[in-house]
Amino acid sequence: MKKTLLSLSAVAFVALGAIIACNSDKKSSANNEGMLAGAPEVPTEAELISRGRYLVTIMGCNECHTPKIMTAQGPVPDSAHLLSGHPAKLPIAKIDAEALKSWTLFSPSLTAFAGPWGVSYSANISSDESGIGNWTEEQFFRAIREGKYKGMANGRTLLPPMPWTEFRNATDDDLSAIFHYLKSTPPTYNVVPAAAPPAN
Repeated sequence: MKKTLLSLSAVAFVALGAIIACNSDKKSSANNEGMLAGAPEVPTEAELISRGRYLVTIMGCNECHTPKIMTAQGPVPDSAHLLSGHPAKLPIAKIDAEALKSWTLFSPSLTAFAGPWGVSYSANISSDESGIGNWTEEQFFRAIREGKYKGMANGRTLLPPMPWTEFRNATDDDLSAIFHYLKSTPPTYNVVPAAAPPAN
């Protein structure tokens, strides 16, 4: 009788241990699933590009970086040269030094600008090698966050009207999305002229 009771006790003990272990595994699995569910999702490349396209649109990047076609309603972006900057072969009219004392001047294409800083040209930010095709994401972040020309650590400060002092407040995720979108744009070969210093 005692042996029977001992055997039953042993069986019950083993069964209890199995139940506890099973419940522990379930809790561990549930906790792991909960941790995975709470983890931020990593966006796909397509999602990054879509987000970047949206940001580039609402931030008005095309207003300066895409050449314009003049219409009866005024200048409109030339979609054939998306984000390719000031056209290298587009001549600039002689600048009236007297006018610069009271005005900031914009070219008809809205890609060249004259002011107290001299003459600046909107950059080619298409995916071509003459644009940002060879840039790293680190360079892009430095250009926007620190206002460095071509994102180079020893580069000059970006000239007006590039509003990098406002854009630098964008989140890392947004800047990354913009970079991915720009790298996905059609490449347009266009070597933008170098900025000119103020006239003496």
